[in-house]
Amino acid sequence: MAAPVDDMFSLCVDAGKAVSSVEVRFIDNLKGKGLFAKRSIKKGDTIFTERPLVSAQFLWNSLYKYRACDYCLRALETAEENARRLSGNPALILPHAELCGVRPEMHQACPQCQVMYCSSECRQAAADQYHRVLCLGPSQEDPDHPINKLKDAWRSMHYPPETSSIMLMARMVAVVKQAKDKAHWQKLFSRFCSRTANEEEEIAHKLLGEQFRGQLTLLHSLFSTALYDDHLNRWFLPEGFRSLFALVGTNGQGIGTSSLSQWVHGCDALELPAQQREHLDSFIDQLYKDIEKETGDFLNCEGSGLYLLQSSCNHSCTPNAEASFPENNFLLHLCALSDINPGEEICISYLDCCQRDRSRHSRHKILRENYLFACACVKCESQRDELDVTSEDEEEEEGGEGETEGDEMEEEMTDV
Repeated sequence: MAAPVDDMFSLCVDAGKAVSSVEVRFIDNLKGKGLFAKRSIKKGDTIFTERPLVSAQFLWNSLYKYRACDYCLRALETAEENARRLSGNPALILPHAELCGVRPEMHQACPQCQVMYCSSECRQAAADQYHRVLCLGPSQEDPDHPINKLKDAWRSMHYPPETSSIMLMARMVAVVKQAKDKAHWQKLFSRFCSRTANEEEEIAHKLLGEQFRGQLTLLHSLFSTALYDDHLNRWFLPEGFRSLFALVGTNGQGIGTSSLSQWVHGCDALELPAQQREHLDSFIDQLYKDIEKETGDFLNCEGSGLYLLQSSCNHSCTPNAEASFPENNFLLHLCALSDINPGEEICISYLDCCQRDRSRHSRHKILRENYLFACACVKCESQRDELDVTSEDEEEEEGGEGETEGDEMEEEMTDV
């Protein structure tokens, strides 16, 4: 009989491969746990693929008609439909439409509330995991339903670029409510890192703004009215709700899916004569220019999820791995950016490429403001004694609101 898989690996698509490739170790009280290689990993290798414990589309993203499967966040628009909407050109025709992987004939709606899924399998998985608790039935559009009141309150407090969602917390509650083994699911959620009371307040401040205390009290009241459960009474106490809020704010991983991006990747892989390749590349370049003019940077279906194993990855300003979503759904692929030796820590970056090129002072400012820690990676330690020189451009962006966790997640989600 095979040995039982540790909880941290339980949502990996190939748990056996993940167990043989990496391990989670406690580092120290400052950094907590970290992820380490158990074998040699080559640049470009997929280290593991993982499903989230829970995930949810961002509420503004959904409201703005970015249609995604309510379970796996797969984009539901075809690449052509997506391109037409984002470019504002309803007559646009995409070449090589057969490269689009969206299959509208397989889409299914919940028969009670009409929430959409990409397949019968996703509809059933949602019903089995959380949707029986959260299904609003004929009240789906009723603004007075407690869950809709909760959604509206969140949207009024947390504007794009979005970095989290109150519905991720709602799904955590719904999962435990529906589970036969409630203690098991509570144990899984407890695996995510926790914060001190002061840090929890800072996270709430970051997500909600200056009026966060009053807003957190309102969200707590609406959340309790909509979802209270005796088995989870600790989560519904003021301090328990604040901790839950901080857990999602700290550990939520941005997810981005795009049928258009998948189509572009398919076009890039085509073997074409030089003239046809040049024509297709020019078409795609112009399409993205039109989209940028019409829509800006918001290209994807966006949401966030809680990933057990990926959450153990620490930050480095010179990361050796990155998370991506190449399957156009919530499956997270952790891929190596460089060769990784056995025993070496596997780190991702919370900063985008441009932010990583900035001075140590600027990087630390972003990390302190958005992630509440000072980086001590090899790059930062090697620059400790150097004179920090912050450029005028950096000073201008630091003076504004240009550097947020939303920017980092948005960059991750754009690179599907």
